[in-house]
Amino acid sequence: MSTLRVPQQVPPASEDCEQLKKAFKGWGTNEDLIISILGHRNAAQRKVIRQTYAEAYGEDLLKELEKELTSDFERSILLWTLDPAERDAFLANEATKKWTKSNQVLAEIACSRSSHELLLARQAYHSRYKKSLEEDVAHHTTGDFRKLLAPLVSSYRYEGDEVNLTLAKSEAKLLHEKISDKAYNDEDIIRILATRNKAQINATLNHYKNEFGNDINKDLKADPKDEYLAILRATIKCLVRPEKYFEKSLRLAINKRGTDEGALSRVVTTRAEVDMNLIKEQYHKRNSVTLDQAIKKDTTGDYEKMLLALVGHEDA
Repeated sequence: MSTLRVPQQVPPASEDCEQLKKAFKGWGTNEDLIISILGHRNAAQRKVIRQTYAEAYGEDLLKELEKELTSDFERSILLWTLDPAERDAFLANEATKKWTKSNQVLAEIACSRSSHELLLARQAYHSRYKKSLEEDVAHHTTGDFRKLLAPLVSSYRYEGDEVNLTLAKSEAKLLHEKISDKAYNDEDIIRILATRNKAQINATLNHYKNEFGNDINKDLKADPKDEYLAILRATIKCLVRPEKYFEKSLRLAINKRGTDEGALSRVVTTRAEVDMNLIKEQYHKRNSVTLDQAIKKDTTGDYEKMLLALVGHEDA
């Protein structure tokens, strides 16, 4: 579901490129002009703009933007202007380089994208970094984290809605046994999460709750400080209720202790064309302020304007 508002009459890419070139000229960069163009074009249109810009001026638009812009505004524009698969490859690479046990970005990319999107991200990774995502994940992670993340990033799930209820019952029972035994890194848990289609996982987890009384993520909160369990819970949420996962990511990014601009930019740029309306509804319900209000309160200047444009704010 796309929530990005694109103007009814979009000018040809050549015109957008002329305007962008103008925005870079003169005494200072015209950030408003850049936002009014790139912040209101969908993925296909941004791709054509980049190609047209390279043909017309012999320059890479991303490099031009990098040269002209700074800080969080620069990052949000660059992430947004990338093709979705390139963006995922870039974010995944960054996550492997800055790997910490509380880093959920790899699970987020592996589980909230469709099989086809994940495949495209892996191809983009290969082409950009001259190695595979699986290789980097295996190299930069250890122990239980590697055991979970390596199969997640290399999975290619069936995308259909077919559900085997007998299997859902038996696998719910299996999950409950392993979790009761605190065998959180058991290969059966990982196999179910990494291979089953999302509708099947949903059915299994519904059966788990009906049969054993608790939501599975509640049972996986046995030790709130355990970072492996946190990634396991994030994996499950991304597979079955991504809008809840992303609402929580935004809530934690916009908090009283200071904004986590990295997470804010990542979630807004990766979800603006996917399920932003659902995330906004969830955010409003959970926080009693709208996401737009929270962004306005927590950010300033061009960065604020860009984020508001992407979350579909009517004044953007």
